[in-house]
Amino acid sequence: MLISLAAFAAGCMNRQDPAEQIFTKLEEVVQIEKTFEEQQEPLVKLEKEEKELYAKIIELNMDQHDEIVQLADEAITIADKRKEHLDKEKESMEESKEEFGGVEGIAEKLEDPKLEKQLAELQQLMLDRYAIHDELYKSYTDGLSYDKELYELLKDKDLTIETIEEQINKVNAAYDEVLSANERFNEKTDQYNKAKLSFYDAAGLKVETE
Repeated sequence: MLISLAAFAAGCMNRQDPAEQIFTKLEEVVQIEKTFEEQQEPLVKLEKEEKELYAKIIELNMDQHDEIVQLADEAITIADKRKEHLDKEKESMEESKEEFGGVEGIAEKLEDPKLEKQLAELQQLMLDRYAIHDELYKSYTDGLSYDKELYELLKDKDLTIETIEEQINKVNAAYDEVLSANERFNEKTDQYNKAKLSFYDAAGLKVETE
């Protein structure tokens, strides 16, 4: 989930007050995270392609070893492409975090205690969101590594049932963690979006949400 975009509808001013400066900073974060959003569709597409290859592999027997190797290598290539998109997503979040850090210096200029409290809550929500994404990235990276190990194992003619089951359990465990982290990330993003709009409203900033 990308942070919801808000378009500033207030008139142009020669000098922004602290709340307006914070608005500008938060919406710069939105723009930075567009790169994050752009990785979602290709990631889902690659995941689907990889699952289709895996389904083909397990339908074959060792008499079709050459075909198994070919499909496994294709799956490994796709896993590498997924990692590239994942790294772009991570880079976008790191840039977002750096930009968001600039809010701290502006927050000190706020004079309204209510706005200070709301902004502090907003900042904590975003920091929690970044922490959860770190977990998500690690779990997904682990899952990709286990995927590639699985495909290498499938190319082994002497592969045992015990070995393949053990590896599949590793893959499933990693992606269970991915699903959990992703759900928490989306929930935190939703909470942040609502808190952000509440802050804008309290600060008297008229915005239009898309």
